[in-house]
Amino acid sequence: MVTFDDIVFKPHSVGEGLQGMIFFPGGYGLSVVRFKVPGSTYGYYGSYCDENTWEVAIIKGTPDDWEISYDTEITNDVLTYQTEEDINRIIKHVLRLH
Repeated sequence: MVTFDDIVFKPHSVGEGLQGMIFFPGGYGLSVVRFKVPGSTYGYYGSYCDENTWEVAIIKGTPDDWEISYDTEITNDVLTYQTEEDINRIIKHVLRLH
């Protein structure tokens, strides 16, 4: 079973933050991000997450060509303040998308 622990995080391409992306059969996946607020001693977080949560977008495509999907049965927007446990539940739902 795929879990949050399978997501590989790298520096985000925009701003000082982290981004992990994972793709599944069926063409859907997740983008999981958290940004660092300048001067913060709490690590990575931003306006839609904190040091223990992440922003999550359902994405469609491939690692080289993807976009955020705003029309799934899971959500029609980016999910904010998601814990690792929340992300594990989201992964289960995304695996069912085709």
